[in-house]
This record gives sequence, C-alpha cells and structure tokens, in this order.
Amino acid sequence: MPNVVTHNLNVLGSVATSSLTAWRGCLVVQQAVQPEKPILLYDIEACPFCRRVREALTALNLDVEIRPCPKGGRRFRGEAEALGGKQQFPLLVDQNTDTVMYESAAIVDYLFSQYAGRPVPRYYRARSYQPVLGSAASAASGLRGMRARQGRVPEQALELWSFEGSPFSRLVREKLCELEIPYTLHNLGKEHWSEVGPARQRIKPGPYTPIPGGKRDAFFQQHRRVQVPYLEDPNTGQGLFESARILDYLEQQYAV
Repeated sequence: MPNVVTHNLNVLGSVATSSLTAWRGCLVVQQAVQPEKPILLYDIEACPFCRRVREALTALNLDVEIRPCPKGGRRFRGEAEALGGKQQFPLLVDQNTDTVMYESAAIVDYLFSQYAGRPVPRYYRARSYQPVLGSAASAASGLRGMRARQGRVPEQALELWSFEGSPFSRLVREKLCELEIPYTLHNLGKEHWSEVGPARQRIKPGPYTPIPGGKRDAFFQQHRRVQVPYLEDPNTGQGLFESARILDYLEQQYAV
C-alpha cells in the first residue's frame, strides 16, 4: 500500500483543489441522456481548462471515454493532433454529431446545449478569474496528472466510477493520466442534497437510499453501496474500491 502519510497529504491537497474550484462537478444539474456513441475527451487531468469540461460532464451525469494526453505522452497526443489539427487540450470528439472541438468554454456551452437543451448554468459559466484559481487548484494537487510516466499499455480500456469534485477520485484519475491509461469515466454525481458528504457520513442520517431509477440507484443495486472511486479492470477482472488500494493496484499492474 502507498505510504499512509504521503497518501493523506495528497488527499488534503486534492481537497484544496476541490475547494479552490468551488466544489463544481459534485452535484448533477440535469440528467442527460447518454448518447448512442461514446463521447471522447482528450484530456490532461491537471489542466484547469480540461477540469472545467469534466465538471460540466459531472453536472450532466454524462459518461465519456478519456484519452489521457499528459505532457511528454506518446500514446494519444498524435491521435488527438490528427483529429483536431494541433496538440491542444481539452479536445472533445462527439461521434454522435461529428463534432470536434477545442476551447473549454465552447465545449461546456456545447455540452449543455446539446445534451440538456439549455444555456450553461451561472455556476458553470466562464469567469475572468477562473484561470488563476484553476492554476492554483492544480498546484494544490502538486501538478499530479500533468506529466507522463512510463507504463504498460492495457489491451482494454479500464472503467472508473467517479465524479469530478471527489478528492479521492482525483487521485486515481491523476495516476491513470500519468500512465496514459485510457478509461471510461462513468460520472456518478450526487443527485440530491441528502447525498452531500462522504460515503459513510452523509448529511441525511440513517440508511442511504439513492433516488430510484438513477445512475446511483443502478450502482447501489449492484454493489449495495455508492462510493467512489470504483475501478474495474476488464484485463484482469479486478474491481476495487478505496483510492489507496486502486493506486497501489495501478502501480503494480501498469507502472514500469
């Protein structure tokens, strides 16, 4: 297992990142219908502009295929450049509408318009001060998820259940990005105020009951709890809760 002290310090840094970004990407604003074909996001986890797009995806509870493109990475940067014409991130590719887009503000506007039929909510609109706070938020997490590390390539993409504002999930996404491991990001945002708080200490007392018919309910029916991060690796058949366990698994299985 990773060093406990180091892991806890990283968690505190991740909490600071979520705080500096006003905890956007925690609550579902409007449940969007998942499109037939997957949405692709070429992404750098520590990039503040990429973070804004992931916040919007959580707000819409949309799943997305992540293609990590950390600095120094070689697996997906060339592919991204071939699709969009340059190495700039975030890059969104929506196969459902034949859309290829740069610029976080334009992507956020597109997602809310295309998948919620509404303007961008005030909470998610671009502000002049956001680049500064976003950079500070990345610094608070030690710029993890910014630069590539040498790792093994999985035959199949991994699957991660997460939501953007979760400090524990961020630690796992950082590692996946550094190792350039592609994954399906299943957004599992909080669907009601009563779900606010850690998995074992929510605001509403008593047994946890998710909203019937929602994504959290489907997850609950399968696992009998709703807790993120949760990682599934189809290459090994592993399914793991707890960020420390997942990080240790990724290091052992994919780091070189």
